[in-house]
Amino acid sequence: MSETASISSSIAGRYAQALFELAKDEGKLAALEADTDALSAALDTSVDLKAMISSPIYTRDEQTSAIDAIADGMGLDGLTRNGLALMANKRRLFTLPHVVKALGEKIADEKGEVTAEVTSATALTPAQSGAIAETLASRFGKQIKLNTTVDESLIGGLIVKVGSKMIDTSVRAKLANLQNAMKEVG
Repeated sequence: MSETASISSSIAGRYAQALFELAKDEGKLAALEADTDALSAALDTSVDLKAMISSPIYTRDEQTSAIDAIADGMGLDGLTRNGLALMANKRRLFTLPHVVKALGEKIADEKGEVTAEVTSATALTPAQSGAIAETLASRFGKQIKLNTTVDESLIGGLIVKVGSKMIDTSVRAKLANLQNAMKEVG
């Protein structure tokens, strides 16, 4: 891990821990979870937001004003709003993606959830997602939250990652295995 990423993760961990503990103490974990999901979606879709939090050309006041406007527009809870304002004031908004990820992990752990990263060749239907979540829940003994993505290069099948475990049933992987076996034969 690079030194910059390590520093960002360290700073983010402290902010995430503080926000999580405050939300837990105040009984606002559900609000924090909703805010975390909304911020994650915004970070995934908004190039302007990513530029604003990572660019040093924006002043502290500009970042604080922008983050206040974003919090108003998204209807974020006061606790989250105050955390973001503090991060802007301390010039720590560049860690926001790490904070959001750490908060998601802490909230999931508190709820007894495990996040499964599911990559499929085509978009999954709600019934397929439900069946996958149910199967994984019975295997891991925890509630499963799915993060799904589509990768057409898989041709068919799925790649499922839960923690450090990975299950690859994709046609692409099977073809690669067959190709390797044919190379060994001669």
